[in-house]
Amino acid sequence: MIRPEIPLAGVIGDPIAHSLSPKLHGHWLRRYGLRGHYVPLHITHANLADAFHMLPHMGFVGVNVTIPHKEYVLSLATTVTDRAALIGAANTISFMSDGRIQADNTDGQGFLSNIRQSLPGWTASNGPALVLGAGGAAKAIVSALISDGAPRVIVANRTRARADALKDQFGARVEPQDWTRISDFVPDCALIVNTTSLGMEGQPPLSLNLSRVSPLTVVTDIVYKPLETDLLRAAREAGCETIDGLGMLLHQAVPGFERWFGYTPLVDDDLRRAVLAE
Repeated sequence: MIRPEIPLAGVIGDPIAHSLSPKLHGHWLRRYGLRGHYVPLHITHANLADAFHMLPHMGFVGVNVTIPHKEYVLSLATTVTDRAALIGAANTISFMSDGRIQADNTDGQGFLSNIRQSLPGWTASNGPALVLGAGGAAKAIVSALISDGAPRVIVANRTRARADALKDQFGARVEPQDWTRISDFVPDCALIVNTTSLGMEGQPPLSLNLSRVSPLTVVTDIVYKPLETDLLRAAREAGCETIDGLGMLLHQAVPGFERWFGYTPLVDDDLRRAVLAE
């Protein structure tokens, strides 16, 4: 990409005031002394197409995309990466110097990088994974696990049809199961992932029986408010390695920042403190 003298980037959503992305990108810009700005952009569905064609003319080199626009933006892009096409959603948009709009999905990459930062050398091929939920984040995570060699990915969702759809989308290694049976698969899994909002502040708790979990199982939750959910606390007390969801948010941001501002940033404790600061 050819960047303008002072490149602009941002995050698009509706609503958007809650987003932590301006904090994390702002921290990187200040830390590395880079010229540029990253701003929240509250854009409704009705105005999204117009915004996509106007932003490059205003100096924007790219944007992150969050709820509810991740699926629709694929239709606005001129090029779509293989992983974004497979998942059916994009979270990272780059406005190219030749006028093309590239859509990518870095959520799965962020998920794997978050685990590997805590557990260097970890691979999804270690054993079966249990994924709770079948929404957009689950799709990205299932895709990443399959690509990384997971032998089997058990997907359970409160609406069974959505779990079935992931098997149709990602193939035979995906095994849909009824939500009422999730605790049955705990003993056999090398990885357990919660992609639902259950356990988040203000949401109902996640009911998962970990009494038979192996201490070798890795347990992670994409929820980061609170940082340690009840699921992670129970898993830690059972001797499991636990990984909170904030790291996924931080790691998924790295590819976009690198493309837009020309520098590969670090995900470290300083960044976590900056993002969590009031």
